[in-house]
Amino acid sequence: MVKLYRCQICGDGYIGVSPPTNCPFCGAHMEYLLEAKDAVVNFDVSLNAKDRANAERALQVEISNSAFYMCAANKTNDTEGKVLFKTLGKIEAEHASIWRKILKLDAVAPGNETCHVENVENLKESHARETRAIAIYRKAGAEAENPRIKQIFEALVDIETDHLHLSEARLS
Repeated sequence: MVKLYRCQICGDGYIGVSPPTNCPFCGAHMEYLLEAKDAVVNFDVSLNAKDRANAERALQVEISNSAFYMCAANKTNDTEGKVLFKTLGKIEAEHASIWRKILKLDAVAPGNETCHVENVENLKESHARETRAIAIYRKAGAEAENPRIKQIFEALVDIETDHLHLSEARLS
């Protein structure tokens, strides 16, 4: 029977017989995908100064990474790379949207990043960006006092680690 599922990280819905392995919108792992009637999704959270600073930094990381991936999707000289980078760009944009909602911002300025024509150079840059994001998010998750902020950072560490594996597999 077809059901409505909802991602507890990004809040988006998914219709299917079973939940997907990963959220098709933000990449969250299946553990965060529940039947919509059971999912608790809240972006209206109280932020202390440290959580706010970490959320603001995460927003900038996601805007920058999304812009880089969209640039790479348009420029790279590899057909699969174009698909990979476009997909990653959409996911990173969804992550930025999560932080925009948490920070109660109506809009954010788009990023403006450069990229390469050579696919391998974009993969190397992707690897570096994901490695940095994982380190930032792991530290922010450990520092988080708000349980929702901690949950988001922990989910993003897993998601960005998945992205890291994608670049590693293509670079080896």
